[in-house]
Amino acid sequence: MTLSLSKGQNLSLTKKVPGVDKFTIGLGWDARTTTGTDFDLDAFALLVGADGNVRSSADFIYFNQKGDVLLPGTTTGEADPAKASVIHAGDNLTGAGDGDDEQITIDLSKVPADVDKVVIAVSIFEADERGQTFGQVRNAFVRLVDSATGDEPLRYDLAEDSSTETAVVFAEVYRNGGEWKFKAIGQGYDTGMVGVAKDFGVPL
Repeated sequence: MTLSLSKGQNLSLTKKVPGVDKFTIGLGWDARTTTGTDFDLDAFALLVGADGNVRSSADFIYFNQKGDVLLPGTTTGEADPAKASVIHAGDNLTGAGDGDDEQITIDLSKVPADVDKVVIAVSIFEADERGQTFGQVRNAFVRLVDSATGDEPLRYDLAEDSSTETAVVFAEVYRNGGEWKFKAIGQGYDTGMVGVAKDFGVPL
């Protein structure tokens, strides 16, 4: 049974889906209007320590760096599926169609002990150049899926009130004592992916 969260609400994953460590974070959206150019949204994740910052640039997961541990010798940023705790499934350039537009997998059993949370966000590619904002986006959501069974224990549908923002932190998965929790965030930025990355200490 899917539980729909509201902005700011959190849920214990440890209690909701006991024994499950591997989740797929599905993110979706539709373009309400366009400006005559492609409308390309990009999901990304940040592994954040207790100080509120990433430990290094390796903790910034996006379409060019698809995991916190990469395959040796990769020239395209491919994640090492045996070692990476967070893996980006790849870039969707249009957002066309139903269902998830992009996906990020989190294996909680592999998250390093000095990582307190995994932040999930979405930005608009070349938003300023294309004159695009989240005010032109509708039906945006983030959902959590049990990677083994396909069950969807929770989702968060974003309110459509981000008329000037070019990036939004959708959610975070974080440690709380001995538990892992999921929190619906919905925080907008008018500074795009770079603004979010800087906020979490990514060296750019």
